[in-house]
Amino acid sequence: MMKKVTSGRAAKSASKVLCDGRTGRHSKTVVGSALSQREKRSRKK
Repeated sequence: MMKKVTSGRAAKSASKVLCDGRTGRHSKTVVGSALSQREKRSRKK
């Protein structure tokens, strides 16, 4: 099964939508789904 990952460009746009107070509930649901598919950043030790 292929792992679906949201691109960095799409994630940045999604973040802007979440920060904007004028977006509706459905938009935020879709954006949250897109961001949840983003790969986690690995921390350097």
